[in-house]
Order: sequence, then structure tokens, then C-alpha cells
Amino acid sequence: MQRVAALFLPLWPIERLWRAERRPAAQPDARALPTPQAPLRKPAQHEGHWRPGAKWAREDAPAPCAAGGAGSSNAFTPLVTSIRNGSRIEIAAACPAAQALGLRPGMAVTQARAQVPGLDIRPADPEGDLASLTSLAILAARRWSPCVALSGEDGLFLDLSGTAHLFGGEAKMARHIVRLLARAGFTARIAIADTPGAAWALARYHGHCLCPPGEQARALAGLPTPALRIDEAAVELLKRLGVDRIGQLAALPRAPLTRRFGAATVLRLDQALGRIAEPLDPVTPPESIAVRQRFAEPIASAEAIEHWLGQLTPRLAAALEDEGLGVQALECIADRIDGVPQRIRIGLARPNRDPAHLLRLLKRRIEDVEPGYGIDAITLHVRRAAPLGPEPVVERLDEEAAPDIATLVDTLATRIGQDAMWRMRAVESDMPERSLARAPVLDPPIRSGERPKVDDVRQLDRSATLHPWHPAWPKPARLLRRPERLDHVIAELPDQPPRRFTWRGRPHQVIRADGPERVQGEWWKRDAERLSVRDYFRVEDEDGRRYWLFRAGDGERAVTGDLSWYLHGVFG
Repeated sequence: MQRVAALFLPLWPIERLWRAERRPAAQPDARALPTPQAPLRKPAQHEGHWRPGAKWAREDAPAPCAAGGAGSSNAFTPLVTSIRNGSRIEIAAACPAAQALGLRPGMAVTQARAQVPGLDIRPADPEGDLASLTSLAILAARRWSPCVALSGEDGLFLDLSGTAHLFGGEAKMARHIVRLLARAGFTARIAIADTPGAAWALARYHGHCLCPPGEQARALAGLPTPALRIDEAAVELLKRLGVDRIGQLAALPRAPLTRRFGAATVLRLDQALGRIAEPLDPVTPPESIAVRQRFAEPIASAEAIEHWLGQLTPRLAAALEDEGLGVQALECIADRIDGVPQRIRIGLARPNRDPAHLLRLLKRRIEDVEPGYGIDAITLHVRRAAPLGPEPVVERLDEEAAPDIATLVDTLATRIGQDAMWRMRAVESDMPERSLARAPVLDPPIRSGERPKVDDVRQLDRSATLHPWHPAWPKPARLLRRPERLDHVIAELPDQPPRRFTWRGRPHQVIRADGPERVQGEWWKRDAERLSVRDYFRVEDEDGRRYWLFRAGDGERAVTGDLSWYLHGVFG
């Protein structure tokens, strides 16, 4: 017996936005919305360290989110998406807070803006919603059911025939799916019945429901006629005749019903009741690309392995070209006759399907293969791929055209690894150790005078160049992994540089110094840094080596620091 589950995602477009912005999905009641907070005021200007361009210091900066959400809008602000319908701009989706205020899909945006001042309106993305729903369907086909079909723009059909017992039964499987989606930040309702039409109707108009086999007629009797997925004209005509429930419609004579409302209405009714089968159009997960070569006699020499890799890479490139893809992660598996596979893994910085380039990367790793008593098969598996279409020809005669270093990056990555290469990007932060972050090697560098984007990044644990957007403040070329404490420091308080210090057991006599440059803690990010102060100095010792030191505290107030000294960077 066929059993179908209908998965309904009522807030799919809205929760996709919340997930992208990492905002809390649970919204409060609209009647309990808090009043917007006033923007933060500028703190007192620090001597030699005031950045009026910081986002938190701007007069027009929006108030922070009350619930810690991302983005410029308050996390409790009602959110809707808009879409153009002819000459009219309508609401496409609304969050629960907006729905509690009376906003519904299909309402004019101008009316909604007049009804709810300060409404957060975002452009709808139907293509993105459908693409994400298709990705969810592919995931469901791989994990829950081999037959998964799209159910409009806000749900899925899952054929549970023969699969529910693998999850402990239909009820446990339904709870598992709902909890998994809730953990990912999506609200879901699921209903299980004998037919897709009955499951669709129960999921949207009844809620979580497990309809017993053969009981779909009784379960649908009390639901409204729109639950049959019939057009609005037929629903309106049935309502004018006093038929607003499926049970009333099913009791009408079949011939007059067909003549009056058309065959489509009767077809939907019969499909929901199980009288006519409703086929599902399943979503087919893409198959992984792999090429394989078996040998009549085992091979054991590097020359033979290189020869057959030269035969396999063109076949792999042809398969990738047919799919319009470029490989990003490739794995070569050599099956030995003793059952111990030998693996070669290579990663590419940019999608590529050039057989010559792939062969060069594989040939550099042939020495890692231990053939043992012989290899009887070699397979190239595409572990990760990305779309790769036609690319425009770049005029290389232009001296300003940047060279393509993707092939160089791939060559180096086969020797030292992809994680050992990165490019530094600037981050807007007052603290030196937070002012930089790693970026992929092929990301374009920040040009001179260009301000970096604000980003929440982790602290660096490597050396790097500092503050390209503060050219008036010389900084060392390299930072230490973490500031190292100095011993035996002699300095005059409150603002004089050190005269001598000991670093890593070696004493240094300071002959030249410049500073201080005051850096205060980022109190708008961490409460523990509300009163912290650092005074940085650039010093030069008797051997001509230059260092970047700082003292914790301003030298006057004990709450600003313990007056300990640290070395943070080295010039040159």
C-alpha cells in the first residue's frame, strides 16, 4: 500500500532570510514588540586614536538588534517580502509578527507600509527559494526516501512506501524530520496519508496528522474545498452554492458536478480520495562523476600508472564538459590486488576541467602510490565540482591585466597543501590582532584607499600586514602569534617609552622610541574591554632592531590595566 508524506514549510522564504542573516527564527507576538532603542552615542575622542568612520560611531547608524540578530534591522521588526505583480507590488511572504498585525500575502505593500510603520520589506527571491527547496528535496531523497517530489513552492512529497520501518515507523520518522528541520531553523508541518492529495490537504489545513490507511475520506470531510488544490474560480462558485467542505462536495452526484465545475475539480477530488492514482515527478539526485579503468594484468610501475592516468583524464574532462562542471576536488583510487586501496587527493583553487592540468597535478603525486603486488584498477572520482561555463578571453597585452595564478596555486597546493596558502584581508577593527583575516588565495586584494567590509572573524594565529586603511600610523610588517610578555622593563609613567626590557631572556637597550599610540578596547563588542587601554610604542634597540611594544593600562588608573608590557610585532 502506498503511503505519502506531505512536508509543508509555511515560512520557507522568511526563514531562509533569517538563516542567511543568522537571526532567531522565533519571533515575539506583534503586540509585545519593544520600542526601538536609541543609537549609541560617540565616546570621548581618544588621543591619536579616533575613527569617525566606524559604523558604531555614525550619527545615522541603526540601533542594534534587541535579540542579537544580524543585519541593520531590529530582530523584532515585522518582516515581509515583496514581489511585483503587473503594476502592483504585493506581499509575497510575511513573518509571524507581521501576520499577527494583519499583513497577509497578496496585500499591497503601500497598504502594509501605512498600516505598520517601520515595516522591514525585502525583495522576494522565488528562484532562490525554489533552488533551496530543490536542494532540500535532493537531501531528502538521499536520506529519507528514494522518491521525493516538489509540492509547489513551499513543500515536498515523500513516498514512504517501504522506508518508514527503517526509522522506527511513520510517527517516529515524521518527528525525526520535523526536529531535524527545526534544528536547522525551519518551521515544518508533516502529514501522512494514502494519497498525495490527502497528505497535502492535511498538512496545510489540519497540521501534523497521521491518517490511518483507508481513512482519508473521513479525514478530509471537514476540510475546506481549497484543500483539494482547485482553482479559485471553482472555489468561489462552490461557496456561492453553499458547498464549502470537501465532505459536502464528495456527496454531490458525479455527472452534474462534472458538467457544472469541469473535470479538473472532479479529478482532484478523486485523486485525494484514492479513486484515481496521482503520479509523482521525483527529484533525481545528481550522480557523482567517475571514470574507471580495469586491467587484465596488474600494473606496478610508475610509468604504467602515468600512462593510464593520461588515458583517464581526457575521459573525465569529457564527462565534466557534458555536465557543464569543473572539478574542485579530485580523488584517484588505485585498487591493489591485496585489497588495500591507494589514494591520491588533489584540490583546485578554481573549477577546472583541463585534462593536461589535471594530469600534471596527478603525476606529481604518483610517488605516493605503493603498488605492492600490483594494481588491477584505477578510478578518478570527482568529490567536489562547480558549474563552469564559457569564459571571456582576457586581452593579455594590457599591462594592468592581472595574471591568472590559479594553475600556480594548484601546483603549490599539491606540495604544501591548500591550508598552507592564503591571502590576508583587512577587517575594520581597532585591535591589531582582529584587524586581519584569512581569505582564499584567489580573492582580489583590497586596493589602496579602499575600506574593508566589516565582518565577524576569528582572531589570527599567524603573522600578517596591518591596517592598510590607516597609513598615518606605521605598523610592523609582521605580528607575533600572540603578544609576548616582557620582563625587567624600566619606563617612566605615565606616557614615556621603555628604556630597557628583556624579551625571550635577552636584554635590550632602547636608544630611540616613538609614541604612545593609544588603543582602547572595543567595548561595543565585549564588556570585558570597556575600560581596557593599550599604549603602543615603536622602539629601536642598540643593534638597530625595531619592535612594537604596548603597555596594558594608561599609567594613571588601575582599572585600565596592570601596567604589564608586551611585545606585539617586529619591524623589518
